[in-house]
Amino acid sequence: MQFLDFDRLDAIDAPSFQQTRPYPWINPAGLLTDDGYQRLLETLPTIEQMTPSFGKQRSHGQKSHDRYALEYREDLDVDPAWHEFIAELKSSRYYGFAKRMFGRGRFKLDFHWHYAPRGSSVSPHCDANRKLGSHIFYFNTPGSWDPAWGGDTVILDDHGRFPRESAPEFDDFDEAYSGNSIGNYSLLFQRQERSWHGVREITCPEGLYRKVFIVVINDWLRARVRRAVGALKGEADQYNL
Repeated sequence: MQFLDFDRLDAIDAPSFQQTRPYPWINPAGLLTDDGYQRLLETLPTIEQMTPSFGKQRSHGQKSHDRYALEYREDLDVDPAWHEFIAELKSSRYYGFAKRMFGRGRFKLDFHWHYAPRGSSVSPHCDANRKLGSHIFYFNTPGSWDPAWGGDTVILDDHGRFPRESAPEFDDFDEAYSGNSIGNYSLLFQRQERSWHGVREITCPEGLYRKVFIVVINDWLRARVRRAVGALKGEADQYNL
């Protein structure tokens, strides 16, 4: 089964993406094939496989980004469809798409799922410098999710007023653009110094979740340095240094 619709990926215009304001972002429909989307939807990881992440302090005084999370590993016990999909994301064709959109190569992809319950939100923030951007795939459907419950990724424009080391609220921004997040949609954006974004508070009934799968496009060198620093820290912790 093919999951990514490479013809649709190839048809996306990189110059138009780069010229989008307040920073490069696009919210296309149908980048997954119909059959591929349905298969992934039916085989999503269970909530029992996720790790809760709630009430964690964030830098710069921003509110906690509460969710259940699952990081992808090649030995992860998920349906084979997800391993096949991620193999496509690791292919030269998807790499070429991302390289064309961001205007550079030498990046590393990471993958994770986030499930957000009622009451959770993603406060306005700018991503870490190691990230070049993110590609978010949405897995709530019109038959199971009311748009009034929220879940859209909101692209925010402060017209350069806020330093990234700050904690503005949604209403503090001059303009906000919401991407479609119900059905076979995805959102690709490029991290910049003030690429503010977030998700307003989820108001779905208890027991339901905003479900996304995220491809994180990391700067290869910064990611390598981060792994090295993490390894050194782990060694120091092991020996109580």
